[in-house]
Formats: sequence, C-alpha cells, structure tokens
Amino acid sequence: MRKIIIIFIFLTTAITISCNNSENKTEKTTSESIKEPTNKVLLSSQIQWEKLNPARGDQSPQAGTIWGDRNKEVPTGFLAKFIDGFSSPPHIHNVTYRAIVISGSIHNDDPKAKNMWMKPGSFWTQPAGESHITSAKGAENIALVEIDKGPYLVKPIDKAFDNGERPINIDVSNIIWLDHYATNWITTNSDAEISFLWKSKSINQHKGLFIKLPNGFNGALKTNGNIVHAVIIKGLLNYTMPQTDEVKDLDTGSYFGSIDNTIHKVSNNTNKEVLIYMRTNGDVKIEETKQH
Repeated sequence: MRKIIIIFIFLTTAITISCNNSENKTEKTTSESIKEPTNKVLLSSQIQWEKLNPARGDQSPQAGTIWGDRNKEVPTGFLAKFIDGFSSPPHIHNVTYRAIVISGSIHNDDPKAKNMWMKPGSFWTQPAGESHITSAKGAENIALVEIDKGPYLVKPIDKAFDNGERPINIDVSNIIWLDHYATNWITTNSDAEISFLWKSKSINQHKGLFIKLPNGFNGALKTNGNIVHAVIIKGLLNYTMPQTDEVKDLDTGSYFGSIDNTIHKVSNNTNKEVLIYMRTNGDVKIEETKQH
C-alpha cells in the first residue's frame, strides 16, 4: 500500500529551501524590464492531443505535450487525459514521473490497493519499475505529468524492478503552505503563498513548487533560473507578454515559461485563487503591487 507523505518532510524541505540565500539583497523592482525577454506562453486551447499509449488503441489515455518531448531523452511535461471510468492494467514505466491532478479524480497505486481518489491540486510520484495501476472518474480527468528524462514508456509487470525510490501520494488537503512570514520568497505586503514539493540532488538543483495567488493579486513572479516551466493548475491568470504588453488569459492547463533571468508580470482579476505549478532551477520572488 502506498505511503502517504508525512507532514514533517514538507516542513523540513520548505525550511531548507526558504532559508537559502536568506541574507538581505538588493531586489530589482517589478517596474524594471529585461532587455531580451524569453517569456513564452501556451494556451490550453493550443495543446495538441494524441494517444499516450498507442498500443492500447482507443483504450489509451490522451496526451498533450507542454514542454520537451516524452519520446526523447529530455525533461518533459505533458497533460494526460482519462475518460470517466478509466482503469489501466497493472504496468510499469521505465522512468520515474511526478504528477498533479488538474481536474476530476485520479487513483494511482499498487494494483491491490483500495481506491484513494486524489482531487485537483493533489500531487503524486511514480517510481520507475514499480507495478501500479491508474484509474479515473469524473466528466473530465486531467493530470500534469512530468519526467526528468525520456523516453516515457509503458512496459508489462514482468519487467518490474526496484530502483530504490518509494512512491508518494499527497492529497490536496495535506499540502503545507508558507506565507511571507515563513519564506523570504514572498514580499511582506503579499498574501500569496508557496509550497515546496520536491528538490533534486543534482548540481542544477531543480525544484518543483506550488504558487497560490489570491483574488485581486497584481504583481510579478521574478525568476533567476535558466529553466522555468509553469502550468496553471486552477483558476484564470492574466499574463502580460513583455515583448508586446499583450495580456493573455491563461486558464487551467495553460503554460508560461522562460529560459533566462525573467520577470513574469501576472494578475488575478477573478474572485477565486489561482494555483500554479512551477519547475525551475533558480529562486523565485513573488512581488505584489497593492492597489490604492
């Protein structure tokens, strides 16, 4: 039976990350500009869907690539879409993946485990080589799937192996949130929150985090990493393109990213919060411009 993550692991990870570079430094203001911005967006309506596992024919879930290429040896993020009542046969993957529920209810666990339906905003990991099943229920069931290196393959359970990793299931209700009192990644005048989900041991120190922007938020997400991939998990985000000042409405499943030190000017003009998943190899500063 898959273990549910223990809360103190989150706290340890969050404190470790948020305390890095805690000395006061001169911060650029959101009014500054980047000379050659690399910001780009992909609307959910622009995603191209195809079969995730062509060998299953019409029984296969659908997949829509957001960044990378799951058929090549590169980091990749894609959306996986499951029909209501979907349940896969027991299988393994050749690579470890992380996933976040965007819509519907998804169960991912050992073939003999009881259903544990994860709602939008839940996070799980699936180690390479471990036998498991994936099920879904709901009118629309979509998850963001992320791998560090492809190709992403589906194999029978007689190819199972233990790579030393252990799976994690984190229900949305168990996510630990930090405000500006707990992390210096958020300016003191902001009601935004952040949750650190994972961090790699590699020299580049890739990390994944949730960013929660309250209704009425207006400001910027400043990044100093040369890799930024962000997906809207919940809500509607207004994103201003620095090249043209055009405002893009990013709904659930939409993407924004950059490949250099960048300012992402964003706002939430709805009466609901916006939840963003971000993968980066740098730090993030959430700066809010309060309206007077």
